[in-house]
Amino acid sequence: MGKPGLVVLVLAYLAFVSLGLPDTVLGVAWPSLRMAFDISPSAMGTLLASGMGGYFVSGLFAGKAVAKLGVGGVLTSSSALVTASLFGYALAPTWATFVPLGVVWGLGSGAIDSALNGYAARHFSVRHVNWLHGCWGVGATIGPALMTFFVAQGQGHRAGYALLGGILGAMCLLFSITRRRWNDDTIASAGPARPSAESEGLAAALKSGRVWLHVLIFLLYTSVESTVGQWCFSWLRDQRGLAVEAAGSLTSAYWASLTVGRLVLGAVAGRVGPDRLLRAATVGAVAGVALFASVAGPLGYIGLLLLGSSLAPVFPTLMARTPDRVGDGLSRHAVGLQVSAATLGSALGPSVVGFLVASRGVAGVGFMIVALAVALLLAHELLLATTRQARFSRKSCS
Repeated sequence: MGKPGLVVLVLAYLAFVSLGLPDTVLGVAWPSLRMAFDISPSAMGTLLASGMGGYFVSGLFAGKAVAKLGVGGVLTSSSALVTASLFGYALAPTWATFVPLGVVWGLGSGAIDSALNGYAARHFSVRHVNWLHGCWGVGATIGPALMTFFVAQGQGHRAGYALLGGILGAMCLLFSITRRRWNDDTIASAGPARPSAESEGLAAALKSGRVWLHVLIFLLYTSVESTVGQWCFSWLRDQRGLAVEAAGSLTSAYWASLTVGRLVLGAVAGRVGPDRLLRAATVGAVAGVALFASVAGPLGYIGLLLLGSSLAPVFPTLMARTPDRVGDGLSRHAVGLQVSAATLGSALGPSVVGFLVASRGVAGVGFMIVALAVALLLAHELLLATTRQARFSRKSCS
């Protein structure tokens, strides 16, 4: 497989940044949205569900889209969809017109995510792939800061979403200009299809208990990450009494800790060992979320940053461990199931909390995120136990 040129590599980094920008702004924009449309806290679940549905569908058909349009074509058309959805968010006059735009956003974002990750897996080194995902975190950190600025200035969510739409529109233009660079590399590197083998492998993956345990862990992980990211702004404002600027800054700091932790801890994973790193990360996540939920003031804010840093290596390290854990034959399909579970978790966790807030108030956020973090720790410990048992069985047989 030929290596991509510098232009494509730089664009890939910029693309991952742009992917992260709109993903994490909803929590900051939410009070403005509730005021503008007079909606309940549980309405967040409706919006997240619409985005998740679009994301899931686009993931199912991304392979066919790439085969027909090429990677460059998918990136161009999908970023156009995301751009349209963001400008739509800025202009939507009612909640009834706002929610369907989530489907448009999900369709575009899911296709970009699938196309970029597939391209990166074929053409970039492991180091670059890790840093690319770190760039998503850069965007996820900048996004809330941008939205906070507009909310604090009294311009609300509309100005914030309009700016994000302009940034994604610029990415769409860059993808369009470099479309052939992506397509030529993809077509040249494409290998022969093996549909029958893939079909059998998927059936076997669906029967594997270890695959489903991996799927559960990804569901729990993104539930924790997304729930904290989407609700900590409201928690800090309503439960801790912080000003808009302070709550927004801490929300951005959470995503920043996730990004920095991913870049730093990913580099030392080989020395520490992936399983030890994951165990330390899940324990650290429980400690961090417990501090954040139960302690006010600086110690609670340190807990939030500890949580973000601890969560940082979980997603990429679990992905890297998948072939070892489930076997090479099942890993291709296991990874697809894990990505789907991650998409579900990122919408399910915040949605459940929305219903909890509607019935019990924002105080329910703390209870929920602690429960999710503990469940993540227990599920990973169960996975480690089953992996050790499988290794012992193989050694006994030999």
